[in-house]
Amino acid sequence: MNPDLMAGFLSGAALIIAIGAQNSFVLRQGIRREHVLPIVLVCSGADVLLIAAGITGLGALIQSVPFLLDATRYGGSAFLIAYGLLAARRALQPQQLTVDASVGTSLGAAMVTCLAFTFLNPHVYLDTVILLGSLANQCGEHGRWVFGSGAAAASFIWFFALGYGARLLGPLFRKPRAWRVLDSLIAVIMLGLGIMLLLGEN
Repeated sequence: MNPDLMAGFLSGAALIIAIGAQNSFVLRQGIRREHVLPIVLVCSGADVLLIAAGITGLGALIQSVPFLLDATRYGGSAFLIAYGLLAARRALQPQQLTVDASVGTSLGAAMVTCLAFTFLNPHVYLDTVILLGSLANQCGEHGRWVFGSGAAAASFIWFFALGYGARLLGPLFRKPRAWRVLDSLIAVIMLGLGIMLLLGEN
């Protein structure tokens, strides 16, 4: 296998596979079997765009205009804290697994939430645009796109595995207690990330 492709895949996987706001959202939607395909396509497609932007030089622009990251940080913090509070409220009112397509979040609402988790997190720009972009550009004119392709492949594989693999947990989440635990964890993650962003910690 091409070494640049492998390096890109491993680097992308290392940054993407983590317990965070976006992954928690994809996991929850996957368990509920709600709009899984469009959600995983948006998440992985956004990574492809951000990786390509980093390779073509957007990372340098972001670093030169700190205001952009600050604005994203405060907006993302407010969103994460609000979503965390909603998850905490759900944890106090646990539900059973519902697979009825007529019940739950609408496609439009799910897409808006997914896009917010993706683009209101300043770390996505630091990790995907700046870090992966910088690593890719060390591989030369041709190698940087091979590296980027590897990172993009890691994103697609991860989000599809997370979104569609989550349904294996379906039998467990027919119990309200399991939803209470999941939503409690999501609330802790969202609130923790939101507070960290607000305080400006990395």
